[in-house]
Amino acid sequence: MTGSGPDRRTFLQGGAAVLGGAALALGGRAAWDASTSTGPAVDPARDATAVDATAVDATAAGSAVVPFTGDRQAGVGTPPPAFVSLVAFDLVAGVDRGALVRLMRIWTDDLGRLTAGRPGLGDTEPELAGVPASLTATVGFGPGVFTACDLEAARPPWLAPLPALAVDRLQDTWSGGDLVVQICADDELTVAHTMRVLARQARTFTTVRWVQRGFRRSAGTTAPGTTMRNLMGQVDGTRNLVPGTDDALIWHEAGADTPAWLVGGTSMVVRRIAMDLDTWDALDRSGREIAVGRRLSDGAPLTGTAEHDEPDLDAVNDLGFTVIDTVAHIRRARSDNPDERFLRRGYNFDDPPAPPALSNSGLLFVTFQRDVTAQFVPIARRLDELDLMNTWTTPIGSAVFAVPGGCQEGEYLGQRLLG
Repeated sequence: MTGSGPDRRTFLQGGAAVLGGAALALGGRAAWDASTSTGPAVDPARDATAVDATAVDATAAGSAVVPFTGDRQAGVGTPPPAFVSLVAFDLVAGVDRGALVRLMRIWTDDLGRLTAGRPGLGDTEPELAGVPASLTATVGFGPGVFTACDLEAARPPWLAPLPALAVDRLQDTWSGGDLVVQICADDELTVAHTMRVLARQARTFTTVRWVQRGFRRSAGTTAPGTTMRNLMGQVDGTRNLVPGTDDALIWHEAGADTPAWLVGGTSMVVRRIAMDLDTWDALDRSGREIAVGRRLSDGAPLTGTAEHDEPDLDAVNDLGFTVIDTVAHIRRARSDNPDERFLRRGYNFDDPPAPPALSNSGLLFVTFQRDVTAQFVPIARRLDELDLMNTWTTPIGSAVFAVPGGCQEGEYLGQRLLG
């Protein structure tokens, strides 16, 4: 942070010692009381009814099917299921357009079956395919596809690594890739089985570059439309594009400047954001809310009463300071240009830590937008320049992909580009 203002760590932690101790004492007593309470007597009849209702809901969640064919690929505008595996592949030497067409034909056929709850051809574990659980698989092409297939002239100008950002600490382990598949479902076994089927079919064409697994709340645990929370406890993605309303900012539509293969397509940015939860834990609740600019309890901006209230960036407190700090995350993430927005489909990750760290966690920050350069990059640069959350978050992986339009029956994914 620049300027003559107070050090941001000192500012955020002001009052933490007094308030934090009292909150801890009250919170500990409340937790003890709850854990030792016997609670109301259980009515066996009501208990049996609840079990039956849960069983019905679970069956419905497991049998839910998202159509695979269509003008657009699923997994972008469809509601995010509970689990994701993002798998990036590198093409092996010698793979050309003809070879990639063969792979896309195989994947298209298998995904048409798997998303409907049927095993793929040659599926060695067909019993695992019977629970589609809202399975979607979204395929994207990295820059290497256009080079290998002699299609550089068709490569969109935004399909390139993101500009270097000062906050980045990128690792090859989580960056780049020639192909990507985003596999989502409300059942983790379904996701794992689908990933194995696709990887097995692709082994003569590709090598696996990286796999990133993530999660949200499980199906049925929160009301539809509830904004996800990340592992810092924050609501994550309040000011999001709405599929069906903001389609012009998400999808490429037919027009003179849109190549036919991109109609119904979009772009995908994958950023792996590490969270320093161990130092975040040392910050009191008010400091956390100041850093974000929102209340933790309900996600409302510090100047509002509900999550989706428009923040008042000009509001000041009794001391004359802005209520929402000048470098709070929600202020820095906003733009006066309404086109500088994107669709977020984030997931949490929580991997085993390396001692003495207590956590190895973060966010799979996945976005979809029509144009990466025009929509994503300006916001990324604003956050890179000044954002209080940079104290606790670090991008360690980054990749950009072009997502072609969907396919109809009898077609394969990417046919309008590769065919």
